[in-house]
Amino acid sequence: MSTDIKKVTESLSSLASAIQDLANDTTTEIEINDRSLSGNKIHAGMITKFQSQGIKDESTRATVLVNDLGLHVDNFTVKDILSPLKVHGDLTVQGSVTAQKLHVNELTADIRNERTSPLEFIAEGDAGVYGKGLHWRGDGPTKQFVYRANPDRIWTTESIDLNGDCGYYIDNVAVLNLNELGSTINSSSLTTVGTLNNLQTSNNLTIDSWIYYESESNRLGIGTEAPNAQLSIVSLESEFIVDCEGPTTKIGNWTTDKLDIITDNTARISISENGNIKLGTNIETKTTVSGKLGVNVTNPANDIETAGPVKFQGKKFETSTEIPQSGSYNIGDIVWNQLPTPTGYVGWICTRAGTPGEWNTFGQIST
Repeated sequence: MSTDIKKVTESLSSLASAIQDLANDTTTEIEINDRSLSGNKIHAGMITKFQSQGIKDESTRATVLVNDLGLHVDNFTVKDILSPLKVHGDLTVQGSVTAQKLHVNELTADIRNERTSPLEFIAEGDAGVYGKGLHWRGDGPTKQFVYRANPDRIWTTESIDLNGDCGYYIDNVAVLNLNELGSTINSSSLTTVGTLNNLQTSNNLTIDSWIYYESESNRLGIGTEAPNAQLSIVSLESEFIVDCEGPTTKIGNWTTDKLDIITDNTARISISENGNIKLGTNIETKTTVSGKLGVNVTNPANDIETAGPVKFQGKKFETSTEIPQSGSYNIGDIVWNQLPTPTGYVGWICTRAGTPGEWNTFGQIST
């Protein structure tokens, strides 16, 4: 056998023995001491179920990428962020955000906003807190509910609609609700009101610059601010009064105007400017006097009693101790003798008209 063949045979025999030994040998784990594995040993390789003192890898797929642009991760769970954080781009929060302070340039929300502290508007420069409040932007002018000055007040561009059982209060006192003004409202400048029930007023009262009530004198003037009685009705130069002041009750004209007492728009009693009185309107009306009637007599004792002459159906009747010496008389006028005596006469009768006319005795008295 040549030397070369012998070497090949020996080599193959050694290989076969080594393969057999390798097949029969148990695997021996390689021991790596703590902190002895260098990064150069794992370059471009994959480490599964990696764990260190601060990192534990339980992922079954690639979830974290680190490159020159930063850290990229699909889901991020963190308990505390200890340094300032800037977010470039949109931020979507599915849960709740709790913050001690929140500074925004613009806030858009369409969800319920719950707070445990008041909503505060902080003064800025000379403008203070004026102009700050709530704005609603959309079609048309901006709707506002803001704080304004001169005087300081809450101002809004829109109507405020309260629930039917609610009202407005000032210093915990109700001043206005759906049906009534508060009892403390005692001054206003109302120009138009509806139907008023049980209206009560105090002090002076003016209605339409035509009816005036003067509280100090308790006088009511219609058409006048200076009534001359408890009730005065004035038109042009006439003033009609009703007055119960003092011991006498008065009704009539304060001015020198004719006074008519009417029914059916017809004067039944007329008093002229100078005091002449006319009763009735024509021959069809009837005037009845119940009781005793006195003319220039304070206390009449008879049904009709007069202190002077009377005249009816064109004939004059008077009394005297003699025939008239003056005055105008007509035929048939009679003068009754005030001092009748036996065999004397009842009186004298005018037999010819004149001044004083001719007179003859009549009605001789027996002895």
